[in-house]
Formats: sequence, C-alpha cells, structure tokens
Amino acid sequence: MEFSLIERIRQRTAQGREDVRVGIGDDAAVLSMPAGQEQIAAIDTMVEGVHFPVGTAPADIGWKALAVNLSDLAAMGASPAWALLALTMPQADADFVDGFAEGFAQLAQPYRLALIGGDTTRGALTISVAVHGFAPPGKALTRDAACVGDAVFVTGTLGDAAAGLHCLQQRLPESAHSSYLIERLNRPTPRIAAGIALRDAAHACIDVSDGLLADLGHICHASGVGAEIDAALLPQSSALLSLYDDATARDFALSGGDDYELCFTVPATRVAEVSADLARLGCGATRIGRIVAGEGVRVRGAQGQWLETLSSGWEHFSA
Repeated sequence: MEFSLIERIRQRTAQGREDVRVGIGDDAAVLSMPAGQEQIAAIDTMVEGVHFPVGTAPADIGWKALAVNLSDLAAMGASPAWALLALTMPQADADFVDGFAEGFAQLAQPYRLALIGGDTTRGALTISVAVHGFAPPGKALTRDAACVGDAVFVTGTLGDAAAGLHCLQQRLPESAHSSYLIERLNRPTPRIAAGIALRDAAHACIDVSDGLLADLGHICHASGVGAEIDAALLPQSSALLSLYDDATARDFALSGGDDYELCFTVPATRVAEVSADLARLGCGATRIGRIVAGEGVRVRGAQGQWLETLSSGWEHFSA
C-alpha cells in the first residue's frame, strides 16, 4: 500500500527538470548543481490541529505544506528547484493522498519545482517538506544586515490569515469576506518573484510566518538595531476591515501569523525604485516604518503615542 501511495503522489506531481538525474523511485535522488549558483535549503513541518485546523481540505493542506517552504526561499531571494516530502497519516488513505498531491502540484508547477523523493509512514497527520533553491553567489537575502535609516516594508496585506482562522474557530457566517480570509489562511501566496527582485536592493528580509512583530523583531535582533512602525500604515485588506473593528484588525496585522508576506528593509535611496518594482509584480509593497538605533520593535499609534502590544506573535513551544 505504501508504494501505491507513493506512486499516486509521483504521478500527480511529476515535473521534468534537466538537473534531476534520478528522482522518485530510488533510495535517494541524484541532482546536478547549476553552474555559478549557491544552493539554498529550507524545511518546515506542519501538524494537524497546530498548523492547520482539523478538517482542512487535503488539497489546501498540500498547497500550504509547500507554500510555507517556498515562502522561506522567497525571503532568501531564491529560485525554487526541488522538494522532498515526508507524509505521516493515521491510515493509508488514497483519497486524501490524491487531494493532497493535487494541491501540492498546483503550487509546484508554476515554479517548475520537482518533487524528488521522500517518505510515507503511519501516525498523527504530519507533513514535512524540504525545499531547495538557488541564488547567485553572495546574493541571498538574510536577516542580519538591516541598517539604521532603512525603510521597513511589507508586501501584500497583513492579518488576513489570523482573521481567517478566527472565522473558522468562531464559526462566523459564510460571506465573501470570510471566504477570502479563509482562503488566505489555507492557500498563502509565496512571494518568490518579489524576493528575487529584492536581491540587489534589500538589506534584510524575512517572511511573516509568526506575526509582524515577532518576525521584524528577528531582523532587529540579528542586525543589532531597533524598528519603529506606524500602525496607521499597516496594509490591510477590505475583507479584514469589513469584518473586524479597527483595533482587532490592527492586532491581527501586528501579531497574527501565517500571512507569509515578506518584511524587508531597504536604504532610503532605493525606496521609490523598490516600490515601483514590486508594484509591477502585482503584490505591491507598503512602507510601514524605519530602522533605528536600539533594539526591539515599537509601534506608533495614529496620535503619535507608543502602543502597548498584547502579543509579539506565535511561539511554537508556548504553554
């Protein structure tokens, strides 16, 4: 049964690449490294009931399992190439595998990302995906190079995924707005093109997986700087603002996780250029603050006052 499930996944995720000499079907993959590129690798694990709600559609799980990893590559300015998949399920379920593989493939295909191997086993529903990508030597984006005076930007809109989870948990009435927010939770868009465009412009970059405050805080800690952001500038969707009051929407945008947008810093001299470049890509980018001397992240309210923030974001091992 295990091998039939693997074959179902292989058939639905097949992607031809000239740099994959041996893919699924052997003990390990054999890969050719492109000349003049550095390899960038990332891995994430998703557990049912922790990283996605019980009852999430298999296709949405497949999409998101890959998306959260591609978002890490985007934050590094990398082009995706290969993936490995470890799928743990309570029992052999061909229908689940078919749906999962379909969602995975829907996201993989536009990037020509090849699934090159992995494993299946029995246990609580858990998915681990490892991705590999490439960037020119010395061009990978990191968290540790933000400079005092940099502008702080984010792509897209913030708070949608956290609001989508709230809609599900509170069983809010179905509407166009709630459906949009839930879609943003289940099928985030990795900002691969934006990350690549930022290779030569951004000083530091991270994806917003644990919440803006937490993830911008990681940049500040790694770079030895502080950040000030203006709550009034936070980009928020019309769906979020239609369903929630301003304070709740602001809290989702500051501390909600799972948006998988990019937060990055650029020198003031590159602000107009970067804004125009990302606008052309369709995701857009909003300037929300600045890098300052000091440490940590402070949030300024509409009246100029410093806000007390209730949460700094998702923590994996919090009580």
